[in-house]
Amino acid sequence: MLAPASCQTWGVSERRDRLRSVRLYLVCGAVSDAFLAAVLGGGVDIVQLRMKDSDDRQIVSVARRFASACARRGRLFILNDRPDLVAAAGADGVHVGQDDVPVGAARDLVGPDRLVGLSTHSPDQIDAAAGADYVGVGPVYETPTKPGRPAVGLELVRYAAEHAAVPFFAIGGITVGNVRAVRDAGGQRVAVVRALTEAADPAATARQLRAAVLNGSHTPDLFPGERIGTA
Repeated sequence: MLAPASCQTWGVSERRDRLRSVRLYLVCGAVSDAFLAAVLGGGVDIVQLRMKDSDDRQIVSVARRFASACARRGRLFILNDRPDLVAAAGADGVHVGQDDVPVGAARDLVGPDRLVGLSTHSPDQIDAAAGADYVGVGPVYETPTKPGRPAVGLELVRYAAEHAAVPFFAIGGITVGNVRAVRDAGGQRVAVVRALTEAADPAATARQLRAAVLNGSHTPDLFPGERIGTA
């Protein structure tokens, strides 16, 4: 049995407060410490480790390295698809897909103090994301990281901006070249994979992506359920 790790000491309210301020989310495999330092220094706010084909000990070993790197920068660390390993990894939470462990079961495994994220691909799935702390919305553009899954386009980003009850991250094929279109559709947060893992200068690319998401946003960061001033 793998013992729990102790890296971050935040409670759920602190993690959710951090989540509200997050703009740039990286999903990656077992990248190097140097790469992690570069992207975290460039503005990545949250990192998700995805190691679908590795055994438990490999996942926990790499995850603990990621958790330490994120903790040093005060950033959030999420483990993909393995709520049963979150405590051992020292992660701040777990991300699950529509075909993975249900959100409720993931919550039971990680407990009330950690985050649970959920992938969504349709308006119905966004509306049904009860219990999740945040959702991913996509793939916005076609991407080889999700073979066989059609792009949902910017229309689903617009839907999420109007209807999502929790923070959402637009994901799928997002690059420096198209991130402004995502932002203009209402995407205040983006998640990327290849835009950073294949970048010639990951730190500079992270800065560009973050700046593009932030620039031009002149409205309060409210979720639909938190709107004020309406009767």
